Amino acid sequence: MSEARPPSDWPLDPEVIYLNHGAFGSCPRPVQEHADDLRRRFERTPMQFVLRDAECLIDQARAAAASLMGADGEDLVFVQNASTAVSTVLASLPVRPGDELLVTDHAYNACRNALNLHARRAGMSVVVARVPFPCAGPDEVVAAVLGAMTARTRLALLDHVSSPTALVFPLAELVRALTDRGVETLVDGAHAPGMLPVDLRALGPTFYAANLHKWCGVPKTAAVLYVRRDRQVGLHPLVIGHGANSPRTDRSRFLLEFDWTGTHDPSAAMSLPTALRYMGGLLPGGLPELRARNHDLVVRARALLMEALGLVAPCPAEMLGAMATLPLPASMSMPAPALYEALWRKHRIEAPVFDWPSPGRPMLRVCAQIYNDLSQYEKLAEAVQSELRC
Repeated sequence: MSEARPPSDWPLDPEVIYLNHGAFGSCPRPVQEHADDLRRRFERTPMQFVLRDAECLIDQARAAAASLMGADGEDLVFVQNASTAVSTVLASLPVRPGDELLVTDHAYNACRNALNLHARRAGMSVVVARVPFPCAGPDEVVAAVLGAMTARTRLALLDHVSSPTALVFPLAELVRALTDRGVETLVDGAHAPGMLPVDLRALGPTFYAANLHKWCGVPKTAAVLYVRRDRQVGLHPLVIGHGANSPRTDRSRFLLEFDWTGTHDPSAAMSLPTALRYMGGLLPGGLPELRARNHDLVVRARALLMEALGLVAPCPAEMLGAMATLPLPASMSMPAPALYEALWRKHRIEAPVFDWPSPGRPMLRVCAQIYNDLSQYEKLAEAVQSELRC
C-alpha cells in the first residue's frame, strides 16, 4: 500500500486518532491556503472579484465538478451543502396533494426532516421503505424500495451512500427501475464524490446532491446540485437574487439564478480544481488509486474489528466505499452515547458510536482516508474491548 503525504499536510489534531472522515472531511493545508488566497483577493478588490472574476472562477470549478461526476457543466450549480440541495429541490417541487414521497429508513436525518416538512405543507404523504441491515446484498435494497412504491409515488429520495449504515446503494438499478415507473429520483450523494466513481450521465437521476467537503478535500460549505436538463425550468435557489430577472441570454436562467445568490464566501467551491489536483496527486494512480486504497483499508479494518469484538459482517464488502458500520451487541455493558464519549475522552479516538435505527441498537462506524493506517483501528478495537469490560 502506498504511503500517505506527510501528516503536516493535514490539519487534524495529532493527539487524536481520527476515524470519522465521513462526518465533515478534512481540508489539506495546501487547499486551505488556496482558499485563503481567494478570500484575501475578494477583500482586496471586492468589486473586481464579484463583477469580473467570480463567474470565471465558478465556471472553472463547475468544469472540475462536471469531470469528477460525469456530467455536463450546464447541469451543475453550487450550494452550501447537500442538505441545502435537497431542500432546494423539495421547495421547487410542484404541489400535488395526495401524492407520495418515498424514502428509505437509511436516509440522513436532516434530509428526512426536509422531506417531512415539504410533505406536510403540500398535503403529501411520506412512505418509508425498510431496507434491512444487516443486508445480504444489493437485491434486498432494490426489493425494499420497489416494494414500497405505489401508483401515487411522485419522487424517491435515495442515498448513494447511507450515512448511518455506510451501505452503497445499487443506485443504477434503483434509478432505472423508478424512472421506468414514472418516479422522479432525488439522490443524496453527500458521501459519494471522491469516495466512489460517479457518472451522472450513466445513472440518469432527476436530481443529485453531493458534498465536496467530505471526500474531495475542499473547505466546508461547498456542495453541488445536479438537475437534469428537462427539470431545470421552474427550479429556483432558496435565496432569490439578481439572476431571477437578469437580461442576459448568454447562459441559462438556471445558472444565472444559482451562481450568485447574494454576498457569501465562494472560496470553498472555487477551490475544487486545486483540491482535486491535490487529492489526485497523493498516489501515482490518482483518484482511482486513492479510492481503491481507502476501500481496501476500511475492509481490512472492518475485518480486524469483527475478529477482535466477535462481530459478523452486516453486508458484503462490495457494498462499502471508504466507510463501514458494524452493529454492536445490544447487550453491551454501556449505552452507545457513553461508549462514544469514553472513546473520545479516555482514548482520544474519534469514531462514532450511536443507536440506529432505534435506541438499544448500537452501531460503530469507521472511515478510511489516506492519513489513516491499520494500527489505528487496532487501537480502536483495544479501546472498545477495555470499555466494555468495565
